[in-house]
Amino acid sequence: MVGRRPVLQPVQRCNPTGAQARGFFRQQSASGVLLHAYTHKKSGDAAPSMEASSFQPSVWGDFFINYEPKQLQRSKEWMMNKADKLKQAVRTLFRTCNDMVDKMHLVDAIQRLGIDHLFQEEISSTLSDINGSQFASNSLHEVALRFRLLRENGFWVSPDVFKIFKGEDVRFTDAISNEPRGLLSLYNGAHLLVHDETELVEAISFARDHLQSICDSSELKPPLADQVKRALDLPLPRAYKRMEALHYMFEYGQEEGHIVVLLDLAKLEFNLLQHVHLKELKSFSQYASFLDIYTYTK
Repeated sequence: MVGRRPVLQPVQRCNPTGAQARGFFRQQSASGVLLHAYTHKKSGDAAPSMEASSFQPSVWGDFFINYEPKQLQRSKEWMMNKADKLKQAVRTLFRTCNDMVDKMHLVDAIQRLGIDHLFQEEISSTLSDINGSQFASNSLHEVALRFRLLRENGFWVSPDVFKIFKGEDVRFTDAISNEPRGLLSLYNGAHLLVHDETELVEAISFARDHLQSICDSSELKPPLADQVKRALDLPLPRAYKRMEALHYMFEYGQEEGHIVVLLDLAKLEFNLLQHVHLKELKSFSQYASFLDIYTYTK
């Protein structure tokens, strides 16, 4: 039949078990050849041909095969015990935080620092409270932050919340054009738009133009300047969270009113996870090196 895939049959069928399997692999490894090819029967072929499989070499080369991760500054047990204590401190923050804006900043910091997986229940409960509570603010940053947090986590918020920042012509007023923090929050939040939300398309254009103008004038200082440049390149809702967490860890400590407990926990969790990833990379690389004993012929 035209267009039908050819039937592939193994050249050498071997299903050894136990001692037979160990002897088979020792024999093939010693010879440097372990068949892993298939015949491709074609009409008119006197003998089957061999299809070779090939893989691109790792971009890391052999770096991780003999790599030994650096020792942690403290023992793993100490770090895990410390992390547990910090988690309890953060849970206390959730219980004692009553101000709506403080709750939003707490959730935002935890998510951007990459430790939100540790507090899923607390975050879910807090966002439900934020969504169900009356909220009135003249701050563009606070309104846009609430909009982004709720939409990111599955709560519907109408773009009409930004109408208070528009004039009679239904356009954003110049009064907010010199609020870089608010514009950044508006820009990031508006990228959670859905189909036919022209108001948010206009919000993105307005915020981007003014943020770019502010950047060009060099009026911003770190860490806000770095956050604006990064967002103009890739808005926060579209950023790779692990990379964003790494950036934000260096920036959060410079923000006014930052919570030290959150930063300490984020650093501990990052170092512990990085140590695991390095060990996994070594194991993967050693396994890939083992696979190199398989050669393919035609």
